[in-house]
Amino acid sequence: MKVLIIGNGGRESAIAKKLSEDKRISQMFFAKGNATTENLGKNLPYDSVAELRDFALREKIDFTFVGPELPLVNGIVDEFQKHNLKIFGPTKRAADLEGSKAFSKKFMQDYGIRTAKAAIFDSYVEADQYIQNHSYPLVIKASGLASGKGVVICEDKETAHHTLHQFMIERIYGDAGIKVVVEEFLQGFEASIIAFWNGEKAFPCVSAKDYKKVGNGNTGANTGGMGTVAPSPEFTAEHLADFNKNILEPTVKGIKDKALDFVGIIFFGVLVQDNQCYLLEYNMRFGDPETQVIMALLENNLLDVIHDCIEGKDLDLQFSDKKAICLVMCSGGYPGNFEIGYEIQGLDKVKHSNVLFAGAEQIAGKVVTNSGRVLNVVATGDTYEEAREKVYEDAKTLHFDYAFYREDIGKF
Repeated sequence: MKVLIIGNGGRESAIAKKLSEDKRISQMFFAKGNATTENLGKNLPYDSVAELRDFALREKIDFTFVGPELPLVNGIVDEFQKHNLKIFGPTKRAADLEGSKAFSKKFMQDYGIRTAKAAIFDSYVEADQYIQNHSYPLVIKASGLASGKGVVICEDKETAHHTLHQFMIERIYGDAGIKVVVEEFLQGFEASIIAFWNGEKAFPCVSAKDYKKVGNGNTGANTGGMGTVAPSPEFTAEHLADFNKNILEPTVKGIKDKALDFVGIIFFGVLVQDNQCYLLEYNMRFGDPETQVIMALLENNLLDVIHDCIEGKDLDLQFSDKKAICLVMCSGGYPGNFEIGYEIQGLDKVKHSNVLFAGAEQIAGKVVTNSGRVLNVVATGDTYEEAREKVYEDAKTLHFDYAFYREDIGKF
């Protein structure tokens, strides 16, 4: 089989590593890939839907996996399906559950999915009037894709007014912020629940805990994720039962009612407040860095799981009872301005963990940084503490200029 994997982050490295265990796969291609994927197949320069479609047709690709959200929102699945190319992911209509927070919030409201109370605005004046009489804190979300950064918790009217102006007038996230969702602030702990969707049923994976803030103690700016733990130590069987009843089951009903026909992934970003699960957001693809810990625990053959999904078969997902931790090492300045091009050293000294590259590429025999989230250090253990010790021991051996990482991943 020939497989095409679209994306270049740690998520795609984890998927590629898992798929590389299958001897039926003869060739893997990556668009655009990274330093990990270069050792598993061939990295490609393509990124447009048309270029990827033409490549898949030319090379007779048997199966395409889409990692990031942008090509999904841009309709890559629809385009591939027009040409009878097998692809795993949501159609453009289904991807709107991630690509438009306004669409997804209305979907949640229409189908009785437990979520924060919210109002949707495409008028700056009306939104600004609304926040004048709202209790605080409140949350303002850019409706469109903003690389995980278009969510602001506002403690007062001044911050809310400034945020609305930045999103809707200054357009710091382009068109993503011309429509906003203003919602009540929920307080509790978050959990990531990722489920395979076979067109009829959802099959959840083990839960994960994502560390979104840049600093220790969950302080500082939001990021794409500074680390993950699976299973989430806080998310109990009781929480899962509540999630199934009040989020998963009505989501399945809504998808069927709206005829959002697809096979792929549904990511549920959940917040637990007073032992009740609230849905914060949908992502219609694997999360990053949640995928890294889920793949470390998944005992099934991933190609078989995906194939069974595409065939509409029921899944019997099996996960190790071990604990998994992923630590993200970043470029100094991330998630703000940062410099790239620094060599990553010490890779030969890693003893206990898998190193999955994200923002790194191979140049002249060296691995160098090329983005903000540079690499992932992933390990498993019988306990969280054992996995944590492995990850941090190996992280100390790795070095590139201005590298940093959180010191509290997996510390409870």
